[in-house]
Amino acid sequence: MMRAFQLDRFGGTPAMVDIPAPEPGPGQIRLRIAACGLNFADLLMLKGQYQDTPETPFTMGMEVSGVVEALGPGVTAPALGTRVAVFAGHGGLAEAGVFEASRAVPIPDAMPFDEAAGFLVAYGTSHLALAHRAGLKQGERLLVLGAAGGVGLTAVELGAVMGAEVIAVARGAEKLEVARRAGARHLIDSETADIRAEVKAIGGADVVYDAVGGAAFDAALRATRPEGRILTIGFASGEVPQIPANILLVKNISVMGLYWGGYLSFAPEVLTESLSQVMDLYAAGQVHPHISARFPLERAGEALEMLRSRKSTGKVVVTM
Repeated sequence: MMRAFQLDRFGGTPAMVDIPAPEPGPGQIRLRIAACGLNFADLLMLKGQYQDTPETPFTMGMEVSGVVEALGPGVTAPALGTRVAVFAGHGGLAEAGVFEASRAVPIPDAMPFDEAAGFLVAYGTSHLALAHRAGLKQGERLLVLGAAGGVGLTAVELGAVMGAEVIAVARGAEKLEVARRAGARHLIDSETADIRAEVKAIGGADVVYDAVGGAAFDAALRATRPEGRILTIGFASGEVPQIPANILLVKNISVMGLYWGGYLSFAPEVLTESLSQVMDLYAAGQVHPHISARFPLERAGEALEMLRSRKSTGKVVVTM
């Protein structure tokens, strides 16, 4: 038997349960889980609002790291004992889990399990968005909304590494300081400042990275330069913006969506290559994952609440 943090009905409260340890099937591995990174999507899953929410009951936790301890029929790699990270979709808040072998990414020996557990979604999303979708160029001005959050902070860091002039928008001086340390050149407090006016005073944005939506999107749209690109990553504000097409037309602006997990179904090679590049950046010491809080498995509920209350910066990780 093993412990798992499960949701039995949408809108309910997940709880710790004892369930049989799973056996891997064809094409699968069993992972002895060491850590699980939390994401805003986990909160949407609680309500049944995420696009890839499984049927209840299910074990929470989208991305994990650990050690391969069993192989299913036909699986030859990764080998037993390999340290890997996996974007699982769910099943991570448990002592062990069964996942598709094809989703397992070997991690460097120098990468701690807690950093690995929070690496794939955050860095993968931002790298694919900035490099593949927006084609961010050296010297361009990148505006990041929600710049101290799980994905936003990696966008600040990767944007700086790619040679962009980064404008970070976040709530309060403490979060802005985290963004500054990650490479932001300009800091805007979303609680007190006029985002549109401040960005325009800097010269406008060439690329906007928006994981917030709502009023922040509207302000960023109007501060985007001609031929700018706006990346729609998520809607942490709870408000999906309605985009006035006339502004897109007059300013020749492109708005593009980025659902990182979707590439697994229609272009997995693009995702794999992107992850390889960000792993290389980690190995070279050019990116440094920021974890603001770690919780043991028995306090997984507190970890989710910290995410919900927006008290965290970077990632929140649950360790086993």
